[in-house]
Amino acid sequence: MATKLICLDCDSTLSAIEGIDELARLRGPEVLRRVEQMTNDAMNGLVPVEEIFGRRLEIIRPSQADAAAVGRRYVETVEPTARSTLAALRARGWTPVIISGGFTPVIRPLADYLGVERIEAVDLYFQADGSYRGFDAAFPTTRSGGKPEVVSRLRREVGPTFTVMVGDGVSDLETRTVVDRFIGYGGYVARPRVKAEAGTFIRSLDELLTLP
Repeated sequence: MATKLICLDCDSTLSAIEGIDELARLRGPEVLRRVEQMTNDAMNGLVPVEEIFGRRLEIIRPSQADAAAVGRRYVETVEPTARSTLAALRARGWTPVIISGGFTPVIRPLADYLGVERIEAVDLYFQADGSYRGFDAAFPTTRSGGKPEVVSRLRREVGPTFTVMVGDGVSDLETRTVVDRFIGYGGYVARPRVKAEAGTFIRSLDELLTLP
């Protein structure tokens, strides 16, 4: 059966949380305040994500245990209709992929819960004792224009008959030129630019069930 590709952002789309902010929360209110501001500025398109990506991680220096804890939070705060919606779409020939500027080991528990095999996100590296060692700075979603690169690569690899991208942020909106349909999501955060420029804007993931 021909594959249709549905690419989904993770943070504030498949789950209510922003993973980087939850990692920051583990370091106390002042670190959380600083990181939240940087995240919001990037998600609203006020600063390029590459300006703040590494800085946030250097402030937090998340451990392997921190990553596991936030991974559990993703599952606890999953979008209420996400699991049933993705199951229904898979039954119709859609292949879901998570494309995120978040972190692969943190997102993996949510992906497993949702039955999504493939995650295109940023790897974190840890020392033998579980302390922070670094991140994959070469991965496209660490910079502006990264998500379109990932989608284009997936399209070449998979050869889908139709490609959709769903997300809440400006980094998701950037994929409009490389997908057949971009769907803005505002169930948790309705970002004005995304709402204004998305061809379709939804507030619950089960609205995706209108896809063929």
